[in-house]
Amino acid sequence: MLAKFSIIPLDQGKHLSKQISEILKIVDQSGLGYQLTSMGTIVEGSWQEVMGLIEKCHQQALTFSERVYTTIAIDDFAGRTSRLKGKVESVEKALGKELKK
Repeated sequence: MLAKFSIIPLDQGKHLSKQISEILKIVDQSGLGYQLTSMGTIVEGSWQEVMGLIEKCHQQALTFSERVYTTIAIDDFAGRTSRLKGKVESVEKALGKELKK
């Protein structure tokens, strides 16, 4: 399963790098495959692993923010793994060239 999630602490001002880095420590230490993007983080794992990780990240944000906005998009393709890179590689193959990452 792939999940893209974004966590926004709403009462922390305009610059959130410090707060987001605290959340990303949890993602990095989880052992799951992930990709940080400018608009969120994509993570790959089982339902329990991914949802447990997102819950931990959301709870971490609540330690420094009274109001946290979390969005989650899920692509659950039964029996498929290694899709974090595989989906991108499939598109690049069809296009015949490597794309910017």
